[in-house]
Amino acid sequence: MRDKVNIEDKFRQFSAHWQPKIVGELNGQYVKLARLKGEFVWHAHENEDELFLVVKGHLKIKLRERDVDLDTGEFFIVPAGVEHLPVADDEALVLLLEPKETAHTGALKTEGTVAIEDQEWL
Repeated sequence: MRDKVNIEDKFRQFSAHWQPKIVGELNGQYVKLARLKGEFVWHAHENEDELFLVVKGHLKIKLRERDVDLDTGEFFIVPAGVEHLPVADDEALVLLLEPKETAHTGALKTEGTVAIEDQEWL
């Protein structure tokens, strides 16, 4: 049996932006925390939905047809195959829920891509 997770404590353990950390696992899904600041890259996850829950701050998720603005306590699920671009003008603290096999930047490989096998647990 695992212990409870204190989200604030976990966020204090890292400062890097766009480097999600795994804090839990359930039913083939990872629960991840990420600090986001600036603009990421346009990408899609062909077979997996991705949930973005803003724990603190503001996050804009750009989609090709519209933008979704999220504030503290709000979430949005990006459907599988939908291109999206997360943008945080100021730092946003975000909880992500996604299948374990979800690649950080989908099929796109960039300098900032974190390989599935290199994802870090906190």
